[in-house]
This record gives sequence, C-alpha cells and structure tokens, in this order.
Amino acid sequence: MRQGEALFVEIKTPADFNFEECLVHLGRSSQENLYQLKDGVVTKLLKLNGQLVLFRVMSVAGALRIEFPLGAPPEAERKRAVAYVEDWFDLATDLRGFYAMAETDPVLGGVVQQYYGLRVMGVPDLFEALVWAVMGQQINLTFAYTLKKRFVENYGESLVYEGEKYWAFPNAETIAALDVADLRALQLTGRKAEYILGIASAMATGDLKKERLLQETDMESSLLELRGIGAWSANYVMMKCLHSQSAFPLADVGLHNALKAQLEMDRKPTIEEITVLAKNWEGWQAYATFYLWRSLL
Repeated sequence: MRQGEALFVEIKTPADFNFEECLVHLGRSSQENLYQLKDGVVTKLLKLNGQLVLFRVMSVAGALRIEFPLGAPPEAERKRAVAYVEDWFDLATDLRGFYAMAETDPVLGGVVQQYYGLRVMGVPDLFEALVWAVMGQQINLTFAYTLKKRFVENYGESLVYEGEKYWAFPNAETIAALDVADLRALQLTGRKAEYILGIASAMATGDLKKERLLQETDMESSLLELRGIGAWSANYVMMKCLHSQSAFPLADVGLHNALKAQLEMDRKPTIEEITVLAKNWEGWQAYATFYLWRSLL
C-alpha cells in the first residue's frame, strides 16, 4: 500500500496490545541511538540483506503501521522489516495465560492491571542481544547505555534523513576484525572486550546462530558455553531475543528492587524468597520480570 511517497505495511495487533506502554520502555534512556522516538512514532534503521532500510512504526486502529520514508525497499527486505517489528514487539505471544495467572497473583495482580497490554520489548538481533548483555554486567544502566552509544557510533553504519542521523547496530564481522585495544578505548574492561570479540567471532564464522539456538531443547546450557555468558546474561538473552517465557534472570538488581517496592519491604528479597514468590509464575517468568521492571520506570 502507498501513502503519498511512503509505502507502508500494516500488522494486525492482538486485542490486548498497548503501544503506548511499549513506548514507555523504549523511551527509558535519552542516550538510546538505535531508534528515535518522537510524537508516538519510532524511527529505526536496520541493515537487511546488505541494504540500509529506514522505517517508522506507529499505532493505527488495531494495527501497527510500518512506513518507509525513503521509498519502498525490495519485497524481501520489506518482509524482513515486518518480521523484525513483529519480533521486537512480541506480537505472536498469546498472553491470555499470563493474564489469567497474574489476576490472582499477590505480587503481579496490581502491576499487570496497571500496565496491561505491555509486551516484552525484545532485541531481535542475537549479536546485539549478547553484546548488550555483556556490556550491562555489573554496571548501572546509565553507563551501559553510554558504552552502547560509543560502540554503535564507532562501528555501526548510519544515514542522515531530514537532518537526523540514524544508526544500525554493528555487524559481527566488523567487530570480529577488531582487537581488545579497540574496545578498551570505549571504556569497556579488557574482560568484556574479550567476551564481545569471542561472541563476534563465533557469529561471523556461523558457529553461533539464532536459528540454531531456537531449535535447542536447552538454550540456557548452549548460551552458558559462551565465554562471558553467565546465568543472568543467558536468561536475559533468552527472554529478550529467543522468546523463552520461562527465562528468569533471578539475580537481576532491577527485579529485586521492584519486588522490594511491591512487597513494601525494608530490604531486597533474597534469592530464596524470590524463588518461592515465583512458583506461581511457572512458564511466565519472563513476562513477570518485564512487568516488574516496568514498575520502576
């Protein structure tokens, strides 16, 4: 379909989808440079089949509209952009089971009612998800965004449209060709630089692929084999990239802070206490975690 010069595609959204809630998560950092958010429209640049594709995502009645302001890309790239958005906003997941569980859950009931329609906002690209997980280890979110911004603007591709610069996440091949000193210059630790280079190399050679991980019966074990990926990072990637609803970053500081607030405790709950609280969340731990994170914004 065409609207003026900008071709657009519409994706039907579930009845319980709330775009505005998703935008709250997307807007959580002023340092984000992999998309721009303005007046309820998200603009993003991706490299698809070797071609830079700029698109906008907005909400219309019962659907998300994807517009291509630079003109229609070839059909293959257009389909990839649509698949990316469906993945990014987790549109394929049926949340009725989650909402039924949460309705009577003493921790989640109020949170889910307040943010109803929120989806786990994903990181569809496996390399990006793994790099972000490594960057975020044992530092605060603000500094993690600073590192990512430097990483993207040093090694990603970009284009300028209407005076704004848009960035695509660096590809694994580009990063695999670097050395530790290159990444240390961004203020990454030597250890994190080594981890990212190792992940980049595995992806560049094809030894590590999202499609292969999705077929694994034990994704967590496969991720834990990667140097630098521990339990928190593995579960973060499973949750944000691989759509594992039972992924549970149990040691996450944000999760602990959210539970402390929801339970009105004067301390953070212990891992043992969280494990007991989460028994009712079986099969929906990822969504429980994401909704609790939302309560902190």
